[in-house]
Amino acid sequence: MKKKVLTVDDSRTMREMVSFTLRGAGFDVVEAIDGQQALVVLASHKVDLILADLNMPNMDGITLIRQVRASGGHRTVPILMLTTESDDAKKQEGRAAGATGWIVKPFNPEKLIQVVQKVMG
Repeated sequence: MKKKVLTVDDSRTMREMVSFTLRGAGFDVVEAIDGQQALVVLASHKVDLILADLNMPNMDGITLIRQVRASGGHRTVPILMLTTESDDAKKQEGRAAGATGWIVKPFNPEKLIQVVQKVMG
């Protein structure tokens, strides 16, 4: 059975690039445009990994991580931040919220796949 990844980004282009990359590597992908929509998607999908942007309208990536970690069903799912932010303070805030890892945009497709496979075990 294919592993399922939820990609969360307010940029349609970025969602499409990430989804294309992951599908090409054999993953099943579901998409959300922000943290609020991601929570709706998570209510009806079991996912093996969440790949989320940091800066999004309605609900940012850090808030999404906190919500996921506080809820039941997806509490232990790995969450990778995929963002233009490379500031150490932001990375620390992400880790404190429960992020599994941090990837800075623009991303290298091969490295993205390697990291995704590594954190999913």
